[in-house]
Amino acid sequence: MSGPSATAGSTDETFGDALGRWAEAWDRFWFTPTRPHTLCVLRILTGAMLLYCHVVLASDLLAFVGPDAWMSNDMARQLHDGAFGTSDWARSYLWYFDSPTVIWLHHGVTLLVTAMYMIGLGTRITIPLALFLQLMYLHRLTGALFGLDQIVTYTTMYLALTPCGSRFSIDALIRKRWLDKCATSAFWRFMLPDDSPSVAANIGTRLLQLHLCVIYLFGGLSKARGETWWNGTAVWYAVSNYEYQSMDMTWMSRYPAIISALSNATLFWEVFYCALVWPRVTRPFVLAVAVGVHASIALFLGMITFGSMMIIANGIFLSPRLFQSKAQRQADDETAALIENDEVADVEAAEQELTQQLQNPDLSASERARLKEKRDKIRAAAARVKRRYRALKKREEKYEARVKKLREREAKIKTIVQKRRERKSHDDGDSTIE
Repeated sequence: MSGPSATAGSTDETFGDALGRWAEAWDRFWFTPTRPHTLCVLRILTGAMLLYCHVVLASDLLAFVGPDAWMSNDMARQLHDGAFGTSDWARSYLWYFDSPTVIWLHHGVTLLVTAMYMIGLGTRITIPLALFLQLMYLHRLTGALFGLDQIVTYTTMYLALTPCGSRFSIDALIRKRWLDKCATSAFWRFMLPDDSPSVAANIGTRLLQLHLCVIYLFGGLSKARGETWWNGTAVWYAVSNYEYQSMDMTWMSRYPAIISALSNATLFWEVFYCALVWPRVTRPFVLAVAVGVHASIALFLGMITFGSMMIIANGIFLSPRLFQSKAQRQADDETAALIENDEVADVEAAEQELTQQLQNPDLSASERARLKEKRDKIRAAAARVKRRYRALKKREEKYEARVKKLREREAKIKTIVQKRRERKSHDDGDSTIE
């Protein structure tokens, strides 16, 4: 009885350790502070693409959303209120706009807000507002939407959750001038965020990354349900379709093996993107294929904006270090070395030293703000070190408990073996006497 129960206890302990490691990995995945530089670059590119979309609408605005548009207000509303099918939650106040003057004024505001989003002016307000205005247009233009509208919208949605206006923006320039306000006011620190590592930047990054994985996975599975991607003819049907053809690629018919290989490789890449994009070893290859696939769609199938926007969205997997200055990378490396090589006490000592320096009344506003930013980084480093220390301490306690159980089991086994030896010795003695 002792053997099976001991084995079960060991299995439970192992499962508990595995569960703890999964919990730690989950915490690192979602809540490790990261720099917002990649998000800031995506803000510029996504904002430019969204602005382009609204400029295209402005080329014939009343034909899209006017009182005599291709799809009337009543038709657009009925597509959502259940008149033609299932009712959904999509609503738009544009359903009730009939005045051309009001429609043009509204679109002028939309263009202004989107331009501010692109250049990074008031991003804490303009990006959520740009998202809201975009949704109003999407619900009004149901039936005339394209994949570009969807990817621009959800990229904007995730950027709205992050401090993506902290770099390469007008907000960043204003923050440099208003360091004193940002140092003393929580409101201005929120409105004009700095580029320090933050959990919000990481959460926004992860959400967009996972959304891309879902898109590619279900896109690949949808392709796998048909025959053309399996028999290798899908690429041929795409390049030979004159409706989409922007370049004559029919010469590929002379190379059926290449067409078949491209079809099968595209299917494999799209299905397994969600798994292969995460390991650092395979990520460069997966992203290179993504650039190749979407660049081909842009160049050969006439969908330049969609192909370009998909390449931009895949940029979310690029490291923020690629967009940092050399000085910033060195500062991050020094912080990482501090975390790796020093203990909590050393980090706290560095924090106390900076606090003492901040008490100097002769410090300028810019120097004081710089020291405060450095102190905040050290505090974040101390918090990470403490979390790691607690996790290691907990793991050490589990290990010691397991060692204690193994020693108790070893003592029991030795006792059993000793008793058997004594019994055997006693039995051998009796047989000798007989």
